[in-house]
Amino acid sequence: MNISCLSDLAQVANSKKVKPVVAVVEAQDEYTIKAVISASDDGVVRPILIGDNIRIQNLLEKFGTVVKDYEIVSSDGELDSLKYAVQLVQSGEASVLMKGNLETSVLMKAVLHERNELMTGGRLSLAGIFETPNYHKVFAISDMGINTYPDFECKRVIVENSVTMLNKLGHPCPKVAILAAIEKINPKMPDTVDADALKRLNEIGRIKHCIIEGPISFDLATSADAAGMKGYVSPVAGDADLLIVPDLVAGNILAKCLTGMSGARTAGTVLGAKVPIILTSRSAPAPDKFNSIALAACLSND
Repeated sequence: MNISCLSDLAQVANSKKVKPVVAVVEAQDEYTIKAVISASDDGVVRPILIGDNIRIQNLLEKFGTVVKDYEIVSSDGELDSLKYAVQLVQSGEASVLMKGNLETSVLMKAVLHERNELMTGGRLSLAGIFETPNYHKVFAISDMGINTYPDFECKRVIVENSVTMLNKLGHPCPKVAILAAIEKINPKMPDTVDADALKRLNEIGRIKHCIIEGPISFDLATSADAAGMKGYVSPVAGDADLLIVPDLVAGNILAKCLTGMSGARTAGTVLGAKVPIILTSRSAPAPDKFNSIALAACLSND
């Protein structure tokens, strides 16, 4: 992957000829504003801040910025903010959508509504880029926030969405680990069956631009030492670029273990819509939000 660390995302986004425009829905959130200011100052994006005009201005002033340097759109509440943001995306005036001070479910309802024409025909999935001192390179995980218990077809889309993301970030053939508890197919463990089927699709060229291994356990996917001790041979072993989790619960736990106990830094975006969507938690620190803005900017079509 050309992205050797998360800070590279901002450099890649900054090098784009046209600065991506991010529509921030209900922007009156301290962490969101702080991240948006950093991203704007670094030349990563041009933000349009939609929401409570007074609160947005107060936050901009709190962080020492010049209010008139920012485009602010006053709205009559979250639904009005969403309506305006959707119009910006539909018209091509915005190439990234970002959640501010509102519930994720409210934003996603607008994205999924057929009338808004924000879907590209597939399914949405959430992918995260992680950087931890305990692994030799940055890597991705999906899906840990959108699809609760994905069936086989949904897992295929999750893989394809994530591989496309990594391809856009400069990795022509990422190594994909379809995670399970064991490495053998067990009919009583559907995750192993799905993993093997995804690997077969890759082998016959139905899933392209990647190398898929599965079922494979987390330790074998991320530790060459573990693979060597167990005699497990695969180009993905100990060198995975993308970890596909069996369900949202596993992905959520894995991501929080990495950030909470392994000190991982993160960037995340929703894939599969007309534009990248930033859904970082309202409690997420500003650096994670900044990284997510940079990632979405890299993936935008500007």
